[in-house]
Amino acid sequence: MRFTQLFLAATTAVLALSAPTKLKKRGHKLRFFGVNESGAEFGNQNLPGVYGHDYTWYNLSTIPEFINKGMNIFRLNLQMERLVPNSLYGPLDPYYSGNLTKQVNYITSLGAFAMICPHNYGRYYNTIINDTAGFEAFWATVATPFKNNALVMFDTNNEYHDMPQSLVVDLNQAAINGIRGIGADSQYITPEGNSYTGAWTWISSGNGATMGALKDPQNKLIYQMHQYLDSDGSGTSTTCVNSTIFQNRLVAATEWLQQNNKLGIIGEFAGGDNATCLAALEGGLQYLGDNDNVWTGAMWWAAGPWWGDYIFTMEPPSGIAYTDILPKLLPDD
Repeated sequence: MRFTQLFLAATTAVLALSAPTKLKKRGHKLRFFGVNESGAEFGNQNLPGVYGHDYTWYNLSTIPEFINKGMNIFRLNLQMERLVPNSLYGPLDPYYSGNLTKQVNYITSLGAFAMICPHNYGRYYNTIINDTAGFEAFWATVATPFKNNALVMFDTNNEYHDMPQSLVVDLNQAAINGIRGIGADSQYITPEGNSYTGAWTWISSGNGATMGALKDPQNKLIYQMHQYLDSDGSGTSTTCVNSTIFQNRLVAATEWLQQNNKLGIIGEFAGGDNATCLAALEGGLQYLGDNDNVWTGAMWWAAGPWWGDYIFTMEPPSGIAYTDILPKLLPDD
């Protein structure tokens, strides 16, 4: 989700893949189904910020609840400047990284996947990252504590945008090089594209013409795309364009994945609690499942203890997406 919407919402709220935890039986047959955990990236206008005031970590007691509902992947959004402060070449902050490690270790101890996601839009201290060597060093530092945990995934950065296309490709490759360079060979890496990594703009943005050039010696790349269902695709409205918009917006990206022999995952999606959106959500997930030779899964945006009455909150026990939408997306056993 774009920063402006995330900031406003937070303020308002004061492949043959390696043995994933099996989902409950579901019509759309997704290998990965889960949710974004969002909150550790909040307050990014105040860095480093104060834990519990500017940002928060995630309620671990909700993880077993989600797993019992059929989820098996959690995208942990965080802020680069808090994890590795002051310089891309610097060490991990012991307190912030300690909280991240606690989250990752708990999730993976339950057999679920933990995806580490710097929610930075290709920026560091609000400046576009041009230092690919620094970005490689950052990822080498971040990946090292988790290099022996195959249930960890690495998301290179959330929603690069308004950047030279070649730079986005180079940063993704640098992240891959940094992760593999320290011996993290068993984990999946999810590159993201330019233009907020939208599935519906994957071709028109230039991602389709360039992102396929990424190289991974372990052949474990899963291309991450995001897709919302409102008119501008920003995820700021509960009004969906129509009841087939999710599937419609996936078609071109699906063709690209198939033609290029790549795997994909929807790293963010959401829709409103109404008949049109529910039909679109169900249809889109079914479409992903029908094309599971290339699509590996999807993650809802978002859960987290500070979302309050946010329109798409999945936070148990009373988030509207948790109580009203998730049960409709998970068929009965």
